[in-house]
Amino acid sequence: MHRAVEAQKIVIPPVELIGDLRVPLDAKALVVFAHGSGSSRLSRRNRAVAEALNDRGIATLLFDLLTEAEEADRANVFDIPLLAERVASAVDWVAREPITRMLRIGLFGASTGAAAALVAAARLGDRVGAIVSRGGRPDLAGAALDHIRTPTLLIVGGADDVVIELNAQAFARLKGPKALEIVPGATHLFPEPGALESVIDHAAEWFQRHLIATPSP
Repeated sequence: MHRAVEAQKIVIPPVELIGDLRVPLDAKALVVFAHGSGSSRLSRRNRAVAEALNDRGIATLLFDLLTEAEEADRANVFDIPLLAERVASAVDWVAREPITRMLRIGLFGASTGAAAALVAAARLGDRVGAIVSRGGRPDLAGAALDHIRTPTLLIVGGADDVVIELNAQAFARLKGPKALEIVPGATHLFPEPGALESVIDHAAEWFQRHLIATPSP
């Protein structure tokens, strides 16, 4: 059953990043998405995850981490400090807006976006209640990994061997509640039948547990 959702196109300052905000009428939490290299707020996979979270009563914000001009420089796509700054700006924006400011905030990152989410979370501290990484590169978060106490779930495809190892190394450095979920037989983008559905189930359960079931600090 689909919940009633308020949807709106928004602009995040200071560089006017375009975003899509969806808020179920009974939402108690909001998840900000950070897409990976070569993707955008229109990512088919992230939108599928976001819609499933909306159906579970969780608001979502998908936004472009770079302006069109910035995307022209390929180096920006891999500039983790820059992308993390944009994630933090999005969190600041939702914390100010009347429709979202009372919602607990989680982060969902894919590929390089996962590193950006982790670096932003290290900076934001208890303002972020939970993090989920899908096929991410948390290793690119570097020294920030040693300062993250936010509950963090890393989801990796079982056939994505190199990324599994990189996630395992990053997982060992996380200080807070954490879990590493391997989706059997899935490759990096989770195109296999049922793979993305497994990602959605793991992510929804993590956010439910740490954003909705757990009281605010």
